[in-house]
Amino acid sequence: MPKIFQTLDKIRPVYDVTYKVVMFICKLLLITDILVTSYAVLGRYVPFIPDPSWTEQVVLTCMVYMAVLSATLAIRKNAHIRMTALDRFLPKKLIMSLDVLSDLAVMALGVIFLYYGWAVCQSPLAKFGKYESMPWLSRFWMYFPIPVAGVGMIIFELEALYNHIKAFFVKEEEVGKV
Repeated sequence: MPKIFQTLDKIRPVYDVTYKVVMFICKLLLITDILVTSYAVLGRYVPFIPDPSWTEQVVLTCMVYMAVLSATLAIRKNAHIRMTALDRFLPKKLIMSLDVLSDLAVMALGVIFLYYGWAVCQSPLAKFGKYESMPWLSRFWMYFPIPVAGVGMIIFELEALYNHIKAFFVKEEEVGKV
């Protein structure tokens, strides 16, 4: 195995920790979603429990954060839906090249999400707009998942791109030895 890949493989624990942190955040968001939704349902059907108006927006915001963060996790696990029907008929090097091209396209999308998402977060609508049911909370938090998704996509696409490029230079037998 070329020495550069042995050196770069030492970064893998950082990706593992990042993955675990993002997964933990997704779990917290899911728990929050379940608790707030349960509270809202109880508030609607149990007479002595109030039904606050903020629950719907909190649930939707948590769901958006969970969706973008779990999408970044799917990038790391290579779990996104893709068309692979013709893969067995095409040369392996072509498939690997197309995987690299796909990684570059998704990374470009991550950069666009980061750049334009942050621009939207800095806009007057985000800075000075407020949630309807929570006037003390800025709409910044409603738009913030977009740059968060961009950062997550870039981080995990860097690893996916590295793995696909490494596959060009390292034979499968050598990968099993590591």
